[in-house]
Amino acid sequence: AAARGHHADVGGLTPGSMPAFSRTIDDEGAIFRGLRIVGSGHFDEDVVRQTLIEGAYPARNAPENIGDLKAQIAACQSGARDLEKAVTDFGRSTVLAYMAHVRDNAEASVRRVIDRLKDGEATVRADAGWQVQVRVTIDQTARRAKVDFTGSSPQQPTNVNAPAAIAKAAVLYVFRCLVDADIPMNEGCLAPLEIVLPPGSVVNPDPPAAVVAGNVETSQMIADALLGACGALSGSQGTMNNLTFGTEGKQYYETICGGAGAGPGVKGASAVHTHMTNSRLTDPEILEQRYPVRLRRFTIRKGSGGTGAWRGGDGAIRELTFLQPATVSLLTGHRLVPPLGLAGGGPGACGENAVERADGTVEPAPAITQLDLNPGDTLILKTPGGAGFGTAQDLQADDTGTGSGKTQAEEGNDP
Repeated sequence: AAARGHHADVGGLTPGSMPAFSRTIDDEGAIFRGLRIVGSGHFDEDVVRQTLIEGAYPARNAPENIGDLKAQIAACQSGARDLEKAVTDFGRSTVLAYMAHVRDNAEASVRRVIDRLKDGEATVRADAGWQVQVRVTIDQTARRAKVDFTGSSPQQPTNVNAPAAIAKAAVLYVFRCLVDADIPMNEGCLAPLEIVLPPGSVVNPDPPAAVVAGNVETSQMIADALLGACGALSGSQGTMNNLTFGTEGKQYYETICGGAGAGPGVKGASAVHTHMTNSRLTDPEILEQRYPVRLRRFTIRKGSGGTGAWRGGDGAIRELTFLQPATVSLLTGHRLVPPLGLAGGGPGACGENAVERADGTVEPAPAITQLDLNPGDTLILKTPGGAGFGTAQDLQADDTGTGSGKTQAEEGNDP
């Protein structure tokens, strides 16, 4: 049993541990290098606390981190007990057989996806000029696919580098999405895939590269590039629109929804979390009760989706007014380079960041930045729209019966 968690703050240059300008992983907070935290049934709180508070940028709320780790350990213990109970109830050989079946079924499901894919490649460029490039090569005889990221940019001196584990997770996500069946996510999905991640690249950096934006931003670009190479979906908003802020004694982090890309016969959804993020926004009442902010506006950004036979989804507009001085970090993307369409579809609108000061002055803000906000200042985030898919001719052909003739809405899904 294992549990993975995202902690509100583990130290680093700025509150929330997602600094805009980190240059090494040490700038991003405490690092646990294979640290054993439980032995003989005992949680070694002293060792954990020391790890959290040592270094140049210690955790800001070590007791909260320790509580979260204890909760994760409890979850693992609960999972282990359930697994032991299953073995007791059904027998070890039966449990292992079912585990093998889950893996084998996932592998067979991905092979069926490979059967209908063709060779393809795609490149997604970041606002700063670097890129993620992927080529998918299909071996129909072996029913295998090679996913090769050669051509992606070298690792960057900024924090956009995605560790190999993140890149592999994005590949796993994409191929699981392409499976037209309700199967659990598991390692069997990767069995028919060969993944090539060039060492020292932005998708497989060498230590001690900074990686915080690689997890949340580059992962989105990897997903968009791979879906594009497979011809499955136009570019979605391609960013998590990461917002972190810290005040005296308070840290907060959220990702903000945007437009989803369109696909063949499928409109893009508006104002949703796409691909590598599925986190839920805090309810306005809870946000305003617990933090010194007011949610001034949160709405769909009408018309920001790309044109095409099937339109991309619209982004969102989110405005937060601060009631106390705060340090704000933004890690966002597609503020200069738009999400790209497929098969003739139009691009989605780029996102926009700005600060409206208390005196009414509006100041544009970069995609990746750190801001000092004062009481009465309002942060304005307009998230990118998803790109469109296909042309008017494609839609006409679809209406005459040569295509699927169905949109998401017609199939009972939220468009």
